[in-house]
Formats: sequence, C-alpha cells, structure tokens
Amino acid sequence: QVQLVESGGGSVQAGGSLRLSCAASGNTYSVYCMGWFRQAPGKEREGVGLIDSDGDTRYADSVNGRFTISEDTADNTLYLQMNSLKPEDTAMYYCAMRVGWCFLDTDTVDGYNYWGQGTQVTVSS
Repeated sequence: QVQLVESGGGSVQAGGSLRLSCAASGNTYSVYCMGWFRQAPGKEREGVGLIDSDGDTRYADSVNGRFTISEDTADNTLYLQMNSLKPEDTAMYYCAMRVGWCFLDTDTVDGYNYWGQGTQVTVSS
C-alpha cells in the first residue's frame, strides 16, 4: 500500500505561482509513474503531467512551459511548481501513482494504483 497526501493549494491571482507537494509513504517500487491530475467542477479529471522513475517528465499542452514536475526521491515527495497561473487552472489537484511505466497519454486516468485526496487551487482574474 501507498499513501499520498497533497498540500500547498490555495487562492492566487492570475499570473501568480503555487507549489503543490505530494508526500508518499508506504511501499516503494523501482519502476513507477507519478502523475498530477486536476478536476474542475462539472468537468472530467484531466492529466497535468507525469514523471517516471527515470525522472523523465511529460506535460499536457495546456500547462507546458508554465508547470514543472519534480521529485525528491530521498524524501519521497513529488512537487508541482505552477507559474503564470490562469483562471482556467482552477481545479482540485490530485497526485497519483502507478506501479509500472507511465502511459504515453498524460490524460489516461485509469491504471493508477493510488490517489491522494486532492488540494484545491483557485486562480482569480
């Protein structure tokens, strides 16, 4: 079992920045994929970006160049640095872990073994 706990959400004005954290505890795996997802009210959950156990990252087109995923493997913490935030970035943000390699598509939601409870990000214009 793996437990994921997100933190760092909040309210910011457009153009601002936030850094989300996802603390992982429990079992460890040599091959894994960590993903950030978000879900706005009335919309489907969508992928934000991924990082695999080799440290390679992939981003959704909507956030590429503005968001950066990183991880501190010593601390078992995943980060999502969000810059130049826009009102359309407002959503509940979730981290998730898949045991195995990442999917090619950042939007693939099924197949992740563990999910956090989410942290709310609100961007005002």
